[in-house]
Amino acid sequence: MRRAALLALVAVAAVLATGAARADTFTVVPTPLVTPLVPDASAASEPLPYSQLLALWQQAGAQYDVPWQVLAAINKIESNFGRNMGPSSAGAIGWMQFMPSTWMRWGVDANGDGVADPWNATDAVFSAARYLQAAGAPADLYRAVFAYNHADWYVQEVLSLADLYQADGSVAFSLDQMQQALDTARQAVVDSAARLRRAQARESRARLLSDRLALQPAVGKAQRALDAARAALARAQHASAAASFSPAAADLLAGPTYESGWVFPVGGGPGVVSASHTHHDYAAVDIAAPAGSPVYAINDATVLRSWTTPDPRCGIGLTFQTGDGQTWTYCHLAVLDPKVVPGASLAAGEQVGLVGSTGEATGPHLHLQLQPADAWPQQEPWFQAFAGTAFSWNDAATAVPLRTPAIVGAAEVAARPAAGPVFQVVGPPPVVLFSRG
Repeated sequence: MRRAALLALVAVAAVLATGAARADTFTVVPTPLVTPLVPDASAASEPLPYSQLLALWQQAGAQYDVPWQVLAAINKIESNFGRNMGPSSAGAIGWMQFMPSTWMRWGVDANGDGVADPWNATDAVFSAARYLQAAGAPADLYRAVFAYNHADWYVQEVLSLADLYQADGSVAFSLDQMQQALDTARQAVVDSAARLRRAQARESRARLLSDRLALQPAVGKAQRALDAARAALARAQHASAAASFSPAAADLLAGPTYESGWVFPVGGGPGVVSASHTHHDYAAVDIAAPAGSPVYAINDATVLRSWTTPDPRCGIGLTFQTGDGQTWTYCHLAVLDPKVVPGASLAAGEQVGLVGSTGEATGPHLHLQLQPADAWPQQEPWFQAFAGTAFSWNDAATAVPLRTPAIVGAAEVAARPAAGPVFQVVGPPPVVLFSRG
């Protein structure tokens, strides 16, 4: 019975690993540790204080000769310092988002409680350091991080953030606070705007004047709540404005990304923002991003039309003309900035609203199209120039231009692998036998 249960866990891990971007099959050796694949209730605890996290990154880095800043960057990007521990859509789990099959090979019981637990911060961080060392750290940090997630943009994001942490150890904590404040403020605006729309819809459906009058206080209350949420977001944006100029911090804070006079329309970076080379029925692009992600003007422009009452198909949006004479439309915003009115001038990178799913939308995204829709936005040279820096292709591999974070060194970056895993893939899938020590 015990053996059957263990084999069942292995089968679950194999299913979770199938088709995942970062999953590989490694030669697995017997270990005396139980590897839990389902978190217990304690996994949902509050994030650890920064002083404890810093000590953990430094201890694990010292033991496995991995820069602690790299561990901190992976911890931030993968689980937001333990706030989002999965399972992810790919099946990754825990503090450092290991695939179960990879955890079975590299997970260690670092805190000595007899269990290698990916939802335990100590076990997870030390296991990540062990994995990175086996993949080539510290001699080849690029290759080591590439083994963690086989995407060039991911490596660049980790190493750039690690470079920023190296310059000032306290930056990790201050940036985290800024990001949490922005995320909270953006979500408050999204939620308040949705409540206002519902209140307005109830008022408009009322047939009797007395009923409409009775519903007006609720509409006014919802409008005041939205105004207060917008003011709080403006304060959070002002507090983070200086930090967002750093490319490494821009993705965390979802700031605008500039390239040759153009700006990518959605903030957040290639880890959370994606687009397809094609659109389902006509020339346009759907840019997927979390609800509340900021939406920016792609260039200096003049607003031609804007609408805050959701259109049945396009939702909330605007149409504007850029300096080159092209006319563009944004659809499905959660909320539009009050300054976005017909005739208003927009500067490249100026925020115009937040990503949503108003109108006919199956999920949060920004719909971008030319007017008339006779060309594909994603085929424009300026759009493609942002692949790997502002977004990733969700239907093909994403390459990025060579950049050289100071923590890595030019020689290491130049020697980066072209593609594929660092470890040799083996098969058939191994049977993993383990028990409590």
